[in-house]
Amino acid sequence: MEWRLFADLADVAGEREVTITLDDGATVDDALDALVASRPALRERVLDGSTVADHVSVLVNGTDVATGDGLDEPVADGDELALLPPVSGG
Repeated sequence: MEWRLFADLADVAGEREVTITLDDGATVDDALDALVASRPALRERVLDGSTVADHVSVLVNGTDVATGDGLDEPVADGDELALLPPVSGG
């Protein structure tokens, strides 16, 4: 499956898209662990201890996981996951 990283998260990771491979029955939490294992520089920017920092949104196929099962949301091959940092503007 594919992670898409936006704004400074792409800069920290060194690329905008990261492909990971997970076993059947994986969750968003498993996918996030795999992402951070492959791009350790993201850990400080994305995680607050062992959970996602409040200011980072996690989406699966365009839907924020906060509206569903959170990090326990199941994921499957072909899903697109995304990390979005806070956005501000004027």
